[in-house]
Amino acid sequence: MARPEQVLILEPQHELKFRGPFSDVVTTNLKLSNPTDRNVCFKVKTTAPRRYCVRPNSGIIDAGTSINVSVMLQPFDYDPNEKSKHKFMVQSLLAPPEMTDMEGVWKEAKPEELMDSKLRCVFEMPVENEKMHDMESNKMMSSSLLKSDTSALPTKLMSSTLDDGEVKKIMEECKRLQMEAQRLREENKQIREDDGLRMRKSNMMSSQHSSVGIKKEEGLSARAVALIVLFFVVGAIVGKLVL
Repeated sequence: MARPEQVLILEPQHELKFRGPFSDVVTTNLKLSNPTDRNVCFKVKTTAPRRYCVRPNSGIIDAGTSINVSVMLQPFDYDPNEKSKHKFMVQSLLAPPEMTDMEGVWKEAKPEELMDSKLRCVFEMPVENEKMHDMESNKMMSSSLLKSDTSALPTKLMSSTLDDGEVKKIMEECKRLQMEAQRLREENKQIREDDGLRMRKSNMMSSQHSSVGIKKEEGLSARAVALIVLFFVVGAIVGKLVL
């Protein structure tokens, strides 16, 4: 005898997607809805119980309500060439009117009373993080705008928020600032050249003063020697006369 059709509505219906990277726990949600007027018992089973943590993995869904099941995939070394063979099964049965022991209900349930739905697991790695890509693009655009000349900004870009008169004023102000910056650069260059010239003159004057001082000292030394010799000669002559 064929099993009855699943009364629960599963979202998603056929596969559970897990999006990497898988270096940490990856969680996906499974919504179980009970559209009937009877309470429904459910169980969530998997072919790889060591790889997943399911909360809650069993329970009762009241009539007309739904429940969210968290399926947590444990970290593992992802191989893109290896296809996932993991599967999940949601098993359910209509709860008896007066139920006291849910485990007992499952044990006593007949095969023709059980309903089940199967889902396969799909592992996905993000091809490229779009947000990070956008951030990098924005950084590159900002840096290029900062490096480029202000006058090179497209007039259409500014005119989208400003009228023609304001755009013209901004362009004139940019040109004026550029001319002022050029003038300051030239003045700075001239100041550096003047400082170098003054330093060279100062060094030349210092060397001239030092050479003059040396000549004066040499002149004085020669005079002193001549005077000593003169005094010696005069002394000798006077001595002879006295004798």
